[in-house]
Amino acid sequence: MLEERGYIHQITDASGLDALAAQQVVPGYIGFDPTAPSLHVGHLVSIMMLRQLQRAGHKPIVIMGGGTGKIGDPSFKDEARKLMTADTIGENIASIKRVFERFLTFGDGPTDAIMVDNAEWLDKLEYIPFLRDVGQHFSINRMLSFDSVKMRLDREQSLSFLEFNYMILQAYDFLELSRRVGCRLQMGGSDQWGNIVNGVELARRIDGTQVFGLTTPLLTNADGTKMGKTVGGAVWLNEDQLSAFDYWQFWRNTADADVAIRLRLFTDLPMDEIARLAALEGAEINEAKKILANEATALCRGREAARAAAETARKTFEAGAATSADLPSLAVSNGMIGLVDALVQTTLAASKGEARRKIAEGAVRLDDQPVHDTAHEVAVGETPVKLSLGRKRHVLLQRD
Repeated sequence: MLEERGYIHQITDASGLDALAAQQVVPGYIGFDPTAPSLHVGHLVSIMMLRQLQRAGHKPIVIMGGGTGKIGDPSFKDEARKLMTADTIGENIASIKRVFERFLTFGDGPTDAIMVDNAEWLDKLEYIPFLRDVGQHFSINRMLSFDSVKMRLDREQSLSFLEFNYMILQAYDFLELSRRVGCRLQMGGSDQWGNIVNGVELARRIDGTQVFGLTTPLLTNADGTKMGKTVGGAVWLNEDQLSAFDYWQFWRNTADADVAIRLRLFTDLPMDEIARLAALEGAEINEAKKILANEATALCRGREAARAAAETARKTFEAGAATSADLPSLAVSNGMIGLVDALVQTTLAASKGEARRKIAEGAVRLDDQPVHDTAHEVAVGETPVKLSLGRKRHVLLQRD
């Protein structure tokens, strides 16, 4: 199932993993460091892979990085992450947890998902015993050869000793999970391959246990850009970070060339139905995009939220309605706001410079009327004002 839908990029031992899966329920885990109050669509392949693992009759394990989050994964990063306080990490974990309940069934059964925090064991480690028992199994020469490390060093960018320890801690997570809950599979993005292989080898060397690693391909849009990055920033999974309408619109705006792969990876639709939708051409491909938006939004935000977002889109774009209460909104103090500021605060533009360019290009409208004056002040009364960028992005300005 995973291979057919396009989730698999690399496996440490494909035949061995297949044989194990035929014999028993395979517990498999993915770790998520709490670097923000919400995960974003860049994490969604991993979440969906856990979902597909459970649908295939195996056991998903979600690891919250309460321990590793205190360091930050340096993989393919240009510079060190800013260190977070314990309070911030705790708050982020509490916020992130909610989204997994949409995708996974948690409980005490053999295939029910579980969630654990690696701070449970990492916070208790003693430095000298850890170096002696675990550190001896890691070769500095080999660690320096990993692409994630080489890239930083080749660019002569600093890699702290703190960050360098991250891959050892992640490998230790796998060993600990193997011992605690019989975990036999670690999954992650393709940038995690080196870290995952370290964990596979550590379990073999210390406990003699055969475990497996699997990575997903790096997802890019048809134009080569990283999936999930938009002009307005990350596409967040939590409702309080991004409205259901904007989330739905992200999927609805998928490029024609990306529809098939997104249907395979981000929906539960049967493969024959996906093949039918992927074969649509011309204007008909828009129907496939709406189905993608509906299904992806239903998984993350619920079926009712998906229905409401689709109806808002229909009213706004197809029926020509002036406003809809379900559109994202911005509260305007005292009923006045500069147009440039409104574009930035609503994230329709990433900066004031970009906002001015969009206005000059004629891409900005107020209540469907083009505005070309970058100094324009928007007056908001009892009736909300619809601010639009292009044909597909709309926000209501409401008096506070």
